Amino acid sequence: MQEANYSSSTAMGSKLKYSSEAQGLRDKKVKDLMVDNKRRLVEVPYTASLAHTMSALVANKVVAVPVAAPPGHWIGAGGSMILEADKQTGAVRKHYIGMLDKKMSVEVSSIIGHCLEGLSLWTLNPNTSILDCMEVFSKGIHRAMVPQDSQMNNISGVELVESASSYKMLTQMDLLVFLKQHDFELNTITSKSITELGAITDTVFAISDRTKVIDAIKSMRMGLLNAVPIIQSQDTLEEDPKQLINGRGRKIIGTFSATDLRGCHLSSMQTWLPLTALEFTEAISTSPLFQSNNSAEPPKREIVACGIESTLAQVIEKARK
Repeated sequence: MQEANYSSSTAMGSKLKYSSEAQGLRDKKVKDLMVDNKRRLVEVPYTASLAHTMSALVANKVVAVPVAAPPGHWIGAGGSMILEADKQTGAVRKHYIGMLDKKMSVEVSSIIGHCLEGLSLWTLNPNTSILDCMEVFSKGIHRAMVPQDSQMNNISGVELVESASSYKMLTQMDLLVFLKQHDFELNTITSKSITELGAITDTVFAISDRTKVIDAIKSMRMGLLNAVPIIQSQDTLEEDPKQLINGRGRKIIGTFSATDLRGCHLSSMQTWLPLTALEFTEAISTSPLFQSNNSAEPPKREIVACGIESTLAQVIEKARK
């Protein structure tokens, strides 16, 4: 039986920041992570309908996109001063007004600012150190935009005034892949167990097998979470399936995350919302987006979990799958 504990990336970042073994990483910059990043930035205009936006998410297999507007045009409760300028003239063409996260099912014109990442768009300067990047991501930030021809100094933060001709998106997963590729430099740390690193917390935010999809989405939004474990409900406990519960030590039977919503077309949303999160994850596994090109059979869904004695390297490998 797999029991729920929670491993935190904050401890990992802290250990690396002050360890002698991380000297090589101190010299690495965000731009080093972007060398092999050939993906174009997927964005939608502020005038896009929710249906158009969701179609863009599904077509590009992403869970969030920045929403762009002409300079000076604002919608919703927040926006950013991240500017895109013409490379030749320097004239500002548009700016990004927020990050549209697919966890929320409301109109695109009113979605901005309804969650932390929707309200604030993070940027990372290409010359920001990898360790500073890790610290940003350890605070619950899942993605950041990186200007391709930045003229600013080594600065990272929310709502930075930046003017660039183009951007690329850097995600937590990009960082994990980079760390995996450089694990030979970090072996003295990555070979330690997550217990030794102090990366386990007492509170595990979870949902039960009775939680509906719509309630799971609402709970994740309120808790600023990108994923939650699904635990087996118990008749002896009085638990509200509409609320997050502490799942520490409870049996894990599944996971529900924003990534699961990649294959959820708008036309299917009304059908799937009344399902439990567990039923939804089983149904969505048949989506073509989750099947390999060489297999006609849907992949077997694996619970992404680790043990308290798992090494940091093993946890990173699990998270990459």
